[in-house]
Amino acid sequence: MLTPAFAAAPEAPASPHDLAYSLGASLGERLREEVPDLQLQALIDGLQQAYQNKPLALSKARMEAILSQHDTQANDAAAQSQTEQLLAAERRFMTTERSRAGVREIADGVLMSELVAGSGTTPKAGGKVQVKYVGKLPDGTVFDQSEKPQWFNLDSVIEGWQLALPKMASGSTWRLVIASALAYGAEGAGNLIPPYTPLTFEIELLGVAD
Repeated sequence: MLTPAFAAAPEAPASPHDLAYSLGASLGERLREEVPDLQLQALIDGLQQAYQNKPLALSKARMEAILSQHDTQANDAAAQSQTEQLLAAERRFMTTERSRAGVREIADGVLMSELVAGSGTTPKAGGKVQVKYVGKLPDGTVFDQSEKPQWFNLDSVIEGWQLALPKMASGSTWRLVIASALAYGAEGAGNLIPPYTPLTFEIELLGVAD
């Protein structure tokens, strides 16, 4: 069979100039992202002197200290950017939850909607509560739930619960949305709850004790 006329011809080997240019372009693209205000002439001087094994303008110790400081600053900036993204996502989630029908804010960062009305006793601050509950992440993933009723001291639970449960009457079931600052905050909780994550709970208050 004849070779098709449109078959691609093999590429010519890269010339030394093209190889050097490609390496420089690749490095330049990366540095543009990482160090947008880089002084190019100083970069070229350092590259040329090091490549040609000439005496350098700065000592090895000084350069290592400068590069270490740069890495620290870059890591701090990346962490700050990630934190801002997580906080922005939390603000959007809380705004959406506030707009739901039947939702009211019972404390700054604690939203509730009543699923079942109760008429029993309300807990006292520092008292004990018996509850059944399901805890979820914003995407609906269940991170914790009770298999059977459990007793808790109110002063041992997250702040969002401490603010909400004393307003509940026993026999009621509430859906709570709790901002991260009143839950597990910047640290999160192990592999279950990421940092700056608002949480939702369905809580059935079964009993109250001093």
